[in-house]
Amino acid sequence: MMLLSGPLSILMGASGIAQDTLFSASRYAYRFDLTAWGWIHLVIGVALVITGLGVLTDKSWGRGAGVAVAGVSLITQFMFVPYYPLWAIPAMTLDLLILFALTRVHIETRGGR
Repeated sequence: MMLLSGPLSILMGASGIAQDTLFSASRYAYRFDLTAWGWIHLVIGVALVITGLGVLTDKSWGRGAGVAVAGVSLITQFMFVPYYPLWAIPAMTLDLLILFALTRVHIETRGGR
């Protein structure tokens, strides 16, 4: 899921950096320049891809870093809702699913149980 959410964030970031007119919000407490939002999403997207590869290859740092990056992604998507809710809400759902999957306790069964 992180390898899906990451490239989507990268694409959203590229759109913001290119100063696309797709995103706009009139009065909002977390109002940043569109280019700043683009860089934020780009960096988070790259971090999601890297940690997703870490989880996929079963690296020791993968799950912890994945939880941290997915949490940051969830917060930034929440802050981005007024700009483009049709994108931010499904992305938040995906981040919640990532957090759920990474924080589940994995119990290994032994002896064929």
